Amino acid sequence: MSFFDMLRERKKDTASIAKERLQIIVAHERGQRSRPDYLPSLHKELIAVVRKYVNITDDQVQISLEDHDNCSILEVNISLPDR
Repeated sequence: MSFFDMLRERKKDTASIAKERLQIIVAHERGQRSRPDYLPSLHKELIAVVRKYVNITDDQVQISLEDHDNCSILEVNISLPDR
C-alpha cells in the first residue's frame, strides 16, 4: 500500500461519513415537517398565559409532540422558579 492509496482510502471514509451525516440531517428535517404548524404559536401562547401568574423565560417552557400508534401525545414541561 502506497502513500497515495492511504490518501484515497481516507477520502472514501470522509465521503461516507459526510454522506451519513447528510442522511441524518435530511431525516431530521423530514421529521420536523411532519410536526403541526401550530406548535410554535402554541408555545408562545402558553408562555403568555403562564407569565400572567409566574415570571418565566422562554427557555423554561418545552413542548414536544410524539406520535404513538393511533394517537399523538403533547407534552408540556414548564420549569417554575422557586418562590
